[in-house]
Amino acid sequence: MLTPPKMAATSAGMAGTLCKRLTAVLRGWGARARGPCVDPGPSFCGMQRNPSQLTPFIQCRTLQTSQSRKGLEEFFDDPKNWGEATVKSGDAWSTAQLRAKSSEDLHKLWYVLLKEKNMLLTLEQESKRQRVAMPSPERLEKVDDSIERLDTVLQERETALRLLQTGQEKARPGDWRRDCFGITTWYKFSEWPIPWFMNTRYKQKKFYALPYVDRFTRLRIEKTLRIKSREERAKKEERLALEKKFPHLANSQN
Repeated sequence: MLTPPKMAATSAGMAGTLCKRLTAVLRGWGARARGPCVDPGPSFCGMQRNPSQLTPFIQCRTLQTSQSRKGLEEFFDDPKNWGEATVKSGDAWSTAQLRAKSSEDLHKLWYVLLKEKNMLLTLEQESKRQRVAMPSPERLEKVDDSIERLDTVLQERETALRLLQTGQEKARPGDWRRDCFGITTWYKFSEWPIPWFMNTRYKQKKFYALPYVDRFTRLRIEKTLRIKSREERAKKEERLALEKKFPHLANSQN
């Protein structure tokens, strides 16, 4: 067994040998950069026999990656806003403002809003973990509204371009059809290997409703209108209760 001094000497010798080999390899690479390789051996010179294909060492570039400026700090709010009860923020993007922008600007704005949403979701989760109130939680709602309106504007442009080129409103061709329950839905066309009158699976689909379904259709519409009226009445009662509880706020709004 080697004693500690001998082990240290052996490690130092191995390190010295490795440095000598590395120096010899670098010298050989420099010689290849200056001129043709005279005696190609099993090292780097043996990999390329043709001197015209040799690349100088100065022209070799290492792997380049994009510089990370902030990294994970992008998922957190500005340190100036830490500990603040309220944070000033602008209003959500309106549809009219988004329609005035180019497609390239909308593409950039989409990623900006997505980045802001990720930051706010991180802040919301951290507030829940610490059991404290999130500063200005309405910012997340503004970002969601902006993303939804941006998506609406992009869909409008795609629909307009499709109408101009093909004359179709939907991305996938289809037709408004009424099913056996009396509900009108959008039916998307699909390709079949055989004609429709020979397709038994297509014949099983019923795009009509019998006369006795009209009564239930009327009841379904009546039920939908009652639910909508009930919701509007509940919102109105809630608003009146808040105005009665906070009269100064009601007067300021009027």
